[in-house]
Amino acid sequence: MQQQYHIHCKQGDVGRYVLLPGDPGRCELIAAHFAEARLISRNREYTTYSGFLDGVPVSVTSTGIGGPSTAIAVEELAAIGADTLIRVGTSGAMQNYLHNGDLIIAQAAVRDEGTSSQYVPLSYPAVAHLDAVLALQRSVRDLGARAYTGIVRSADALYADLAPNTIPLAMLTGGSAARMWSEARVLAADMESATLFVVGSIRGLRTGTILVVVNAVGEGAIQETNATASALDGVIHAAVGALRVLIAQDAKTA
Repeated sequence: MQQQYHIHCKQGDVGRYVLLPGDPGRCELIAAHFAEARLISRNREYTTYSGFLDGVPVSVTSTGIGGPSTAIAVEELAAIGADTLIRVGTSGAMQNYLHNGDLIIAQAAVRDEGTSSQYVPLSYPAVAHLDAVLALQRSVRDLGARAYTGIVRSADALYADLAPNTIPLAMLTGGSAARMWSEARVLAADMESATLFVVGSIRGLRTGTILVVVNAVGEGAIQETNATASALDGVIHAAVGALRVLIAQDAKTA
């Protein structure tokens, strides 16, 4: 199969198991957990490394920010053989009991972005694959850590949440959308999970998301120290561990 236009990968370049950070700069951090990790490609927002976990080919590919670039990554990875995709990302808390550094496993996502509506109507749910959710929960327990599992909200306009008082639409409606979703017990906000879940469901993929909180409720800006390599260590370990769980499960049913 020919090289995919955006991710610059072809069949055989990536494993069936792929971790998906948004930031290309985080790919190398994740690939450090693979055996024999090697750089496959760098193009636009898409960086890909491949290696092995427990002797099985695995990869990491960055998606860039937001739904459009995430959908492209998912489509092109699926076209060359990937079938298990887990997002490893950052998020803004929407509940007061969540703090910077807390882990969140998304079982579903509010489709408050525009990309997934180009695939199916909004009545179609954005849900993670159960296998991925359970694997992430198992991995977190094995690490002796804790994660909150629930609904996240994916939206396109980051600063509509960070600075709602400067957004004309918020002025018209009398409040931020974030406040409403918080009342609905949505845990946190990201920009990619809804697209990942919807496209993944349509294409028959196993998808999941694990996030680390880098912006607590009421903070009007994201502090860079909340997303350093050391701050991301826990979420990366949990995601890699989830791949190990899925690899072991798949080996038993092969």
